[in-house]
Amino acid sequence: MFMAFESYDLSGRTALITGSAGILGIQHASALLEAGAQVFLTDIRMRDLLVAKEKLSEKFSDHLIHICTMDVTDKENIHETFDNLKTEKFRIDILINNAAIDPKVDNQNGIKESSRLEGFDLDQWNLELNVGLTGAFLCSQVFGAAMAHDGKGGVILNISSDLSVISPDQRLYRKDGIQENFQPVKPVTYSVIKAGLIGLTRYLATYWSHEGVRCNALSPGGVYNGQGEEFISRLKSLIPMDRMAEKDEYRSTIQYMCSDASSYMNGQNIVIDGGRSIW
Repeated sequence: MFMAFESYDLSGRTALITGSAGILGIQHASALLEAGAQVFLTDIRMRDLLVAKEKLSEKFSDHLIHICTMDVTDKENIHETFDNLKTEKFRIDILINNAAIDPKVDNQNGIKESSRLEGFDLDQWNLELNVGLTGAFLCSQVFGAAMAHDGKGGVILNISSDLSVISPDQRLYRKDGIQENFQPVKPVTYSVIKAGLIGLTRYLATYWSHEGVRCNALSPGGVYNGQGEEFISRLKSLIPMDRMAEKDEYRSTIQYMCSDASSYMNGQNIVIDGGRSIW
């Protein structure tokens, strides 16, 4: 390895990623595996985890990839996972809080009318906040505390969004021929969760800093993932680089933020959105 990149080396370190079976969860895992870390993939469905592991095993050593089901909304389940890893002599050096419910606008039908603010269901609000925000808090509470209390420190990385710093442009989701009060929208929960993660990041960054635990946030922009042509065209017009991100374009940033290369970065929100948030 070139000397300039030695600080990116994660050999001997172990990472745990929540929501690992999703499109970006797999990419985060790939980034850390490329840098030499071993990775625990967690999600609520074992079937999805097995698929994710199979994909990663095509490129990376199987013994570096571990999977376990974990519900980020269940504190007892998180503690159980922590205890199991501790029994097996694993210490989590890197925690990536990636789990989220991301309501997508369907290419044909859009998000149903109940996603509009006026009719948004309280149970859905609670569900999405429990996964995306409370889950990050609970995992940080359990795994972050362990990083701090054994004196070895560690890294917590919260995956937020460009919607942590800008509002959703609801014009992206409009459909012709639909009344205004039935137009599909990005639900309020997504913005609240992603902004809340930045607040959590700043809090954690100061809380355990004297124990060697750093916490930062990554806020990606939109990623190509089979969206409709009309949506892509509208979103591209809002981005100075005139395109969305490829799914692997955040890997090097993940490696930087989780390694000693960013040893003096703490409490920051790194927005990578092709420039959308500055226009």
